[in-house]
Amino acid sequence: MSSEVSAESLVSGLMEHALSAACAASVRAAVTLGLPEALGDESATADELASAVGVRPGALRRLLRSLTSYGVFAETPAGSFAHTDKSLVLREDSPNSVKYLVLWCTEPWLWSLWGDLDEAVRTGGEVFTRAHGRKFYEQLHSEWPESARTFQRAMTQQTRVSALAIADMLPLSGAGTIADVGGGQGLVLGTLLERHPEARGFLLDLPDVVANADPRLYPGGELADRVRLVPGDCQREISVEADVYLFKNILGADDDASVRILRNAVRAAPPGAQMVIVENFVDDGPGQRLASALDLRMLLVIGGQKHTRAGLLAIAERAGLTVRNVRPVDSSLHMIEATAPR
Repeated sequence: MSSEVSAESLVSGLMEHALSAACAASVRAAVTLGLPEALGDESATADELASAVGVRPGALRRLLRSLTSYGVFAETPAGSFAHTDKSLVLREDSPNSVKYLVLWCTEPWLWSLWGDLDEAVRTGGEVFTRAHGRKFYEQLHSEWPESARTFQRAMTQQTRVSALAIADMLPLSGAGTIADVGGGQGLVLGTLLERHPEARGFLLDLPDVVANADPRLYPGGELADRVRLVPGDCQREISVEADVYLFKNILGADDDASVRILRNAVRAAPPGAQMVIVENFVDDGPGQRLASALDLRMLLVIGGQKHTRAGLLAIAERAGLTVRNVRPVDSSLHMIEATAPR
C-alpha cells in the first residue's frame, strides 16, 4: 500500500461494495414507485415528482440522490431531475424496457437468500428449499403468482433485447425447420421466422409456457401456420426433427442435465443438424460481471450455474456435438455453433 490516500480509497471502495444493496434497492424503489413514468420529457423538481407519485418530498430527494450517483436520472444545475438513458429503459413503454428484469432481479424473497451465500458455497447447492420448504419453481407458481408473472415478463424482456441480435447472426441458409428448445414464449423463433419466410418452426417448452406463446405463433397469429407448439420437458425428451436446434439460456442446470438436453436433441435430429447454443460465459467478454452475478443467483435459488467458455464447450463435446465456431452475440451473450453427429 503506497500511501494513506490509497488506503482510504481502498476502504471506501470496499464499503461501497458492501453497501451495494442500496443501489439495487434504489432502482427497485424507482420502478415500484413509478418514477420513470412520472417523469416526462421535461425535467421536474423533487416536489413535483413527489406529488405525482404520492410520496414525501424529502425522502424522495434522498432516493434521487442515490439514483443519480449511479446514472439513473440526472440532476440539472437548477436542481430539477431529468431522464438519462438508464432511467428511460426503466419505463414500461420503452422499446428496450428492462422494467420487469429489474423487478425480477430484486424480488423481496431473494434478499434473505444472499445472506446464505456462504452456506451455498460451503455445500455447493441451493439454499432456497431449506428457507421455503419446497423447490423454487414449485414455490413460485403455487405461492407467489405475482412474482411468477414478473418472471414471465422479465424473460420476455430479456429475450426481446437479444432476439434481433441473434436473428442477425444465426446461420440459417438452407434450413427448412428450426426447433427453439426451451424457447419460452417464442420471441426469438418468431423473429427468425419473420426474417426467413421459407422456414418453419417448433416451439418446445413446458405446457404452461407454450400455452402463453407469442401471439404471432398462437393459432390465429400471422406466423401460426408455420409453427407447431410442442409442450413437454426437454430434459426428458425432444420429440421433433429439425434442421436447426436453438438452445438459448437453458443450459443452466448441472453439467449432467445440460448434456442430457443436448443428447435428447441429438437423438431426434437428422445427421449433421445444426446445434446453436446461446449462453453467458462467466469468464469471457465484457459481460463477465453480469454473468458472475447471475451465476451466484442461480446457485442460491436452484443450484444451477452459468458456465465458463471451456466448461460449456466440454458439455457440447460430451453430448457428441462437433463445435464449429464460437462468437459473441452482444456484450453478455455468446453463440456456439455446432453440428450433430453424421
